Amino acid sequence: MLATLLVLGGGIVAIGAYGRSLNDNLARTDAFAGLPESARPTQAVTGAMNVLLLGSDSRDPDTTANSRTDTIMLLHLDADHKKAEVISIPRDTWVFVPKSTNGRHGDTMAKINSAYAWGGTPLMVQTVETFTGVHIDHVALIDFAGFKQVVNALGGVDLKIEKNITSIHPPYRTFKKGTQHLDGAEALDYVRQRHQFTDGDFSRERHQREFLQALLDRAASIGTLSNPVKLNAFLQAVTKSVTVDKNFDLVDVALELRDLRSEDLTFLGSPSAGSGTRNGQSVVLSDTAKARTLYQAVADDTVQEYVRGSTAPKPSPTHSANSRL
Repeated sequence: MLATLLVLGGGIVAIGAYGRSLNDNLARTDAFAGLPESARPTQAVTGAMNVLLLGSDSRDPDTTANSRTDTIMLLHLDADHKKAEVISIPRDTWVFVPKSTNGRHGDTMAKINSAYAWGGTPLMVQTVETFTGVHIDHVALIDFAGFKQVVNALGGVDLKIEKNITSIHPPYRTFKKGTQHLDGAEALDYVRQRHQFTDGDFSRERHQREFLQALLDRAASIGTLSNPVKLNAFLQAVTKSVTVDKNFDLVDVALELRDLRSEDLTFLGSPSAGSGTRNGQSVVLSDTAKARTLYQAVADDTVQEYVRGSTAPKPSPTHSANSRL
């Protein structure tokens, strides 16, 4: 989805009314329904933007009881629009999940992706905001099945396979070590594997970031933006596989992202203290101190300074009051 947004940044701005029609065709959900504004972190830096990117087994954000969020990423666009950072949050991260609107779930520690199954997109937003202390401006929900067509519209992607593995999902594909050209179904199958790797979710998280980078590089290398036929196929595939919040304006977001290229992106993982067991479940434990520092940098729009190893930003009252790290 990140790659999609960045390619759109270079393409939609050039096609005016067509871009508006694509915007109108996007599926929408009330991603912030029932969230009390007084309890949410504030967006303190004008011009910065935070987008929660979710990958789900179901495109229907209102029917989530049996759905999972295999991919959870926080995209932060710097206020000067010259850099952006993508932070991956492992789906098994052990966090506090607030109470669901129906009162039947939550108000407990759980794996972060439980929030989506218990309360859909709004509870996931609330959980991520509670965990990070970062205000979410927009949400983009990706349907895995539909996103295969996005990859295929680009003619597939080149991914560096870490080692020889066999998928645990039908049709049980075999992936050979080394750089391989994969179609949409193959690429998404590979980046969802974890059991074959000693570090499990951390490997999957790393492979997802590599996939997004490969998607960006592919879009740029084949001239998608300059070829009307390729661009149309790509954009049509995108609108069929993505659901966004009600206030998300595709053209406006594309304009804000139009100057970004892959070299302007920084991919990060949410700081972790490794794996552990909670309530009989294998979970990912957050490194509280390091995570607080990172997400404070996001809230303050100083992530590039954080990446360069500068002095950690001082916690602001707003962040400290809302974060449950």
